Amino acid sequence: MMITSAKNDRIKDIKSLRTRKGRRDTGLHLIEGERLVTDVLESGVVPDTVLVAEWNTTAGAKLDELDVPYITVTGEVMKAVSDTDSPQGVLAAVKTPDTSVPEEYPAGLIVCLDRIQDPGNLGTVLRTADAFGAAGVIVGEGSVDPFMPKAVRAAMGSTYHIPVWQGELKTELKRLREAGFGIVCGHLEGAEDLPELGEKRVIVIGNEANGVSPEVAEECFLYRLPMKGRAESLNAAVAAAILIYKLSE
Repeated sequence: MMITSAKNDRIKDIKSLRTRKGRRDTGLHLIEGERLVTDVLESGVVPDTVLVAEWNTTAGAKLDELDVPYITVTGEVMKAVSDTDSPQGVLAAVKTPDTSVPEEYPAGLIVCLDRIQDPGNLGTVLRTADAFGAAGVIVGEGSVDPFMPKAVRAAMGSTYHIPVWQGELKTELKRLREAGFGIVCGHLEGAEDLPELGEKRVIVIGNEANGVSPEVAEECFLYRLPMKGRAESLNAAVAAAILIYKLSE
């Protein structure tokens, strides 16, 4: 089967997944790029739809090898539906995992995101949390959608390796505290020494421009990364990587 028009109803439906409303209404999201699509499908995720540009014979052959059905589209149709300026010629619509907060949080390190606005930062934090063995990530209200295409690409598959929950952050932090978690957030006015933390620990990463909100900070031990140079602050994803590493030790 070959689709040659971007006005095709199937293509319109897939293109709608670039929007938060489209993802919410369908329960699907997009993954794009040969490596990411292949990795996700090899992990056992069953796609709703896979599109392959007619020129990408390598991707087509790999999908045939995995016994995954796909629809061939023209290069122009792929450009119309892709979220990138230079499409790699393969994308898939897959079911979005349940992001409801759990009745009981697992022990270990929980990473919380407070109003993160850049999808690249959010995806990078997910990847870092995955790399250092975090038990899960809570994406607080006011943050970008972790399943928007740019965030999924930045996470490089980690979106499917660890639990991603979405909830009202202050409420969840109170629940975590009641469950015995020690809660730390990066803050310019914090102390430079971390308290003793048990196995259950939480790190909160704040908004790129404004840091952690005052109402969220009330639930946290404020910690300031010791910096010897003249820089006053770090990019949110960089600061998150350092904090996640420190709290994963």
